[in-house]
Amino acid sequence: MRFLYIFPHPDDESFGPVAVMHQQLKAGHEVHLLTLTRGGATKQRHVLGLSVEEMGAVRLKEMQAVERTIGLSGMTVWDYPDSGLKNMDPRVLERTIGEHITALRPDVLVSYAVHGISGFHDHLVTHAVVKRQYLEMRDGGHSYLRRLALLTIPDSGEPVFNGALIRLKTSTPAEINCVIRLDQDDRDMMVACLRCYETYQQTIADSGVIEKIGDTIHFELFGEQHDSPQTEL
Repeated sequence: MRFLYIFPHPDDESFGPVAVMHQQLKAGHEVHLLTLTRGGATKQRHVLGLSVEEMGAVRLKEMQAVERTIGLSGMTVWDYPDSGLKNMDPRVLERTIGEHITALRPDVLVSYAVHGISGFHDHLVTHAVVKRQYLEMRDGGHSYLRRLALLTIPDSGEPVFNGALIRLKTSTPAEINCVIRLDQDDRDMMVACLRCYETYQQTIADSGVIEKIGDTIHFELFGEQHDSPQTEL
């Protein structure tokens, strides 16, 4: 199987899904990552005294460290405007993503659920353009595309906040139809990849992501209904 993960920013892949990526690589699958921006507009650039371009270069190097750490089958990082995807013509993103998918021919696409977990507009745009392109390509005869999986977190009934006190967005149990259990080495890989983001260590610590993830990662499988949750993508 060939998986293509599509996210807007560096570190999106390491806040949870990288543990599943590691599990898939262990099983002998191909795992590819496409990131739409270099993440240079992050507020952390002010702390470091860097321009957007300089911060983007730093985050690209951190992503390349992630690529080496986990041993991805392939990684592509574009330089669309961080925090500016909402201002783009979505057809441009759809076209370039479609070209990338056509060249790679993945079996499964993975991106954010409709709420983007954090609700950040770059996440919402990425969900929309990936889903639309997936449907357009399926309708256009690209039958190698078997599934669109959407990363989410479950609604426990309790308010969920990250370190910045932003309420995270969740999916109901009925919407989640894939729950993947993680081995300890998958969790260890997530920690190792998060450590690659040297400029983000305080944010990572404040978010409590490792504790929040626990031993499961959750997905919505777009357009699919199952009697019980699937255990792999």
